[in-house]
Amino acid sequence: MARKARCKMFLIDKEKNEAISINKKTFQELDFKERKHLQEWICKNTDMLGERLLIIQKEFSGFDDTKERLDLLAVDENGNLVIIENKLDDSGRDVVWQALKYASYCSGLSKADIKDIFQKYLELQGSCELAEKVLSEFLGVEDFSEVEINSEDQRIILIAANFRKEVTSTVMWLLEHNVKIKCIKVTPYELRNQVLIDTEQIIPIKDAEDYLIKIANKKQEELVNKEKKQNRHTVRLKFWNQLLNVMNEKSDLFKNISPSKENWISCGCGYSGLAYEFVVTSNYARVNLLISKLTQEENKQIFDKVITYKKKIECSFGDELDWQRLDEKKASRIAYYLNDVNLFDEENWDRMIGFMTDNMVKLDRAMKSVLSEVFNKSYFNQ
Repeated sequence: MARKARCKMFLIDKEKNEAISINKKTFQELDFKERKHLQEWICKNTDMLGERLLIIQKEFSGFDDTKERLDLLAVDENGNLVIIENKLDDSGRDVVWQALKYASYCSGLSKADIKDIFQKYLELQGSCELAEKVLSEFLGVEDFSEVEINSEDQRIILIAANFRKEVTSTVMWLLEHNVKIKCIKVTPYELRNQVLIDTEQIIPIKDAEDYLIKIANKKQEELVNKEKKQNRHTVRLKFWNQLLNVMNEKSDLFKNISPSKENWISCGCGYSGLAYEFVVTSNYARVNLLISKLTQEENKQIFDKVITYKKKIECSFGDELDWQRLDEKKASRIAYYLNDVNLFDEENWDRMIGFMTDNMVKLDRAMKSVLSEVFNKSYFNQ
């Protein structure tokens, strides 16, 4: 019986113009452990899994009436919980069953639960950061009250050097039934006391991933219908409809803007990359001028020029504004807030709408002549 060839990688020596064999190894041969090594590598660089993830806990055991522990718990960029199960040289028979159990346990975690889980993880890592802030920044949401997390089905990622047939067969069946699961094959190689790790998504095959998603028509329809029914989207649409009716009686700025399910709507102000915005959350209402051109450098230049007119602008506006250069971000903002109001309390709506529409008109009036001066001076060439 023919021996099965071992996979190899090759290092190309340009000077000698030859290929040097790099032999495949096992984790056992290299004395690598699941928790001490593979798990830590993933925590420190989730690119190993082919995507950007935020690890929020490891060796998580916070399930009622069970002492079971999942390897890693993460959040993806869409706010889905991701259950990550690591194995070394062999996936074992029961890894899918384990992961499905953990996914079912995690399906009951609320947003507050997830925040608390992540906060404990940060503290164990010696970090002083707040879980709310890190989660909001990772998900690209300004206010944690607007974060949507674990609102859809959980995802599963399995990692091993080798997957048994009973595992891959089950995973393929689960994919066909709309369970979000994938298998990452991780292979170690050794060269001159250096270890190389190759990671490859084997299920679903990358080229087929979009196809598998597209054929899940029934599931997609269910998700769309669920989203339409979500209360927060309905509330936002209703609020923006009322606000726009009032705003359009006071100004033509937003006359071509439609209500949105998002927590913000915007309109142009006559200059490319600059926009007026209305923003609402469960904590505040805001009007602002957003400076968001193609580059961070250009946005900071514009902000720095506009702020030289601060006294003139605030005198015209009638109050102090919040000047947010936002050095760590691409955009900058000049804002005015109404705090301690809640979008989801309709009793606040008349006050919010009155504040936002009146002050948007004032903001536009205060900014108009200044923006004309700023852009007419062609300051980029100075």
